[in-house]
Amino acid sequence: MSGRRAALLALAGLALAAGFVDPAAAHGVAEGDKAFIQNNPGVNIVPYIYLGAKHMVTGYDHLLFLFGVIFFLYRLKDVGAYVTLFALGHSTTLLAGVFFNIHANPFLIDAIIGLSVVYKALDNLGAFPTLIGFQPNQKVAVLIFGFFHGFGLATKLQDLIASREGLIPNLVSFNIGVEMGQFIALSIILILMSLWRRSPGFSRNVVVANSALMCAGIVLTGYQLAGFAMEKSL
Repeated sequence: MSGRRAALLALAGLALAAGFVDPAAAHGVAEGDKAFIQNNPGVNIVPYIYLGAKHMVTGYDHLLFLFGVIFFLYRLKDVGAYVTLFALGHSTTLLAGVFFNIHANPFLIDAIIGLSVVYKALDNLGAFPTLIGFQPNQKVAVLIFGFFHGFGLATKLQDLIASREGLIPNLVSFNIGVEMGQFIALSIILILMSLWRRSPGFSRNVVVANSALMCAGIVLTGYQLAGFAMEKSL
């Protein structure tokens, strides 16, 4: 299979997966996990670590964004710097959003998360100097979008946590799980990217891969905006 076909199939699969999921499911929590959270007040460190890791590993929006972030990062030092900024942003709004009960419409937050994928694809294609006349600071952008990714999950957890008993240790445990899941997912992505970069087709398929990434982000954004419109019409 050519590098171009592999890239298209992988990203198309993620986009299609997003299209067959309920709009409310992005950053969502499985029914069994919902039942556990709602029926088990108090401190539950290990289960919350598991739930956080599961969320990150299965979060296609996170994975698409991280794929875009590391697309042109070849040194582990650079990967670590960008991922740390994303984790900082993600952790801050996840913890603060739930602890201080800061509310926002989850569809709109998830639509912005979809736009973060579109942004990163355009950034990888070098489109911003032409589109807006300058190149945005890449690290600042990753941090800002990290805030939205974390807040997206916070909007869901706010509806699930019925009791504030054990809230702080549970939130910290969940966030630890998220970072563990991010490490696992990122390791897999880096391995696959390293293999792809060694193939002669990588440089030829940069535009194709990032165009597919942008389309996936547009699908995610449009789906969430449709969910927001349907919610308002009810």
